[in-house]
Amino acid sequence: MKSSSILPMAASDPLPRMEEKIFKGSAMTKRGAYAAISYMICAVLLVLFNKAALSSYNFPCANVITLCQMICSCCWLYILQRWKLISFNSNESPVISENSKTLIPLKTLIDTSPLAFTYLLYMLVTMESVRGVNVPMYTTLRRTTVVFTMIMEYVLVRQKYTRPILGSVALIVLGAFIAGARDLSFDSYGYLVVFLSNISTAIYLATISRFGKSSGLNSFGLMWCNGILCGPILLLWTLFRGDLEMTMNFPYLLSPGFLIVLLLSCILAFFLNYSIFLNTTLNSALTQTICGNLKDLFTITLGWIIFGGLPFDLLNVIGQLLGFIGSGLYAYYKLIGK
Repeated sequence: MKSSSILPMAASDPLPRMEEKIFKGSAMTKRGAYAAISYMICAVLLVLFNKAALSSYNFPCANVITLCQMICSCCWLYILQRWKLISFNSNESPVISENSKTLIPLKTLIDTSPLAFTYLLYMLVTMESVRGVNVPMYTTLRRTTVVFTMIMEYVLVRQKYTRPILGSVALIVLGAFIAGARDLSFDSYGYLVVFLSNISTAIYLATISRFGKSSGLNSFGLMWCNGILCGPILLLWTLFRGDLEMTMNFPYLLSPGFLIVLLLSCILAFFLNYSIFLNTTLNSALTQTICGNLKDLFTITLGWIIFGGLPFDLLNVIGQLLGFIGSGLYAYYKLIGK
C-alpha cells in the first residue's frame, strides 16, 4: 500500500543496501546527509530563540519552555498521525497505523522508557545550560560532548573508531579547551551546567542509537513516546517548583514579541527532535554530535552579533578555528569511509 507520509521516517531496522550514497565509497547516504543538514539549521535557530526567551526577556522558567515544546510536539504528532500523514511504526503506512486501537502499545512504551527519561534529563539540563553562558562560549564548551558520546557508544554498543576519527575528535577537544582558557566572562555554575548538559546529551544520543534501531518505531514514534512519558512528569515538576505560578506573573507573558519567540521555539524544537532521531538512526550518535560542532560556526557568529557577551581574544579565536578544523576533518573522514 502506498504511503502518504510527507516527511521521511527513519526506520529502526538497518538501512537497505540499495540506499544511495553521496558518492562512491562514501560511508554516508544522501538521506543521512539531508538529515544532518536539517539538524544543523534547526539547532542554530533554536539556540538563538531559547537564548532570546531566557536572556533578552529574562524569562525565569526554562522548564516551562521545555514543557510547552513537549506539549506542542505531542499535539502536532497526534494531528499528523490522525490525518494519516505520518506513521509511528517503521515499515508501516499511515493508513494501517490509523486503524490501530492504540497509537503505541503499552509494552512498547515501557520498552522505550529509558530513552524517554534520558530525553527528559537532556531537555532540562540543556535548556538551563543556555542561560548562564554567552552563546560563543556555550557552543565552544558543548564541543566536548564528542568525548562523552564516544565513551557512551563504546559502553552501550561497543562502537570502535579509527585513528583518523580519534585524531579529529582530539583536535576538537583541544580547540575547546584553548578557547575556554581565556573566557573573561567565566561563570563556574554556568560551566558546570554545560558539562552536565554534555554528559546528558551523550547518554541520550547513545540511547537513541541503541533503542531507536530495535524498538520497531520510527522517528515520530520515538518522539511520541518521549512526550507521553515525560510530559506528565515535567508538568508535576513545574507545579512542585512553582514555575507555573512564576510564569503567570511574568510581566512579558502576553507580549507579542515574547509569544512569537516562544511559538518559534516550540516549532523549532519539534523539527530539531525529529532531525536528531533521523540523523542518529541514519548515521550514528557521534555523527550527530559532530554535526552539532559544525553548526557552531553560524551559532557563534549570530550569537556574537545579536547577544554579544564575549570580548575578542586571539587565543579564543585560535581555539574556535581548531574546533572547526577538527569537525571538518571528521566530516571528511566520514564521507570517504575511513
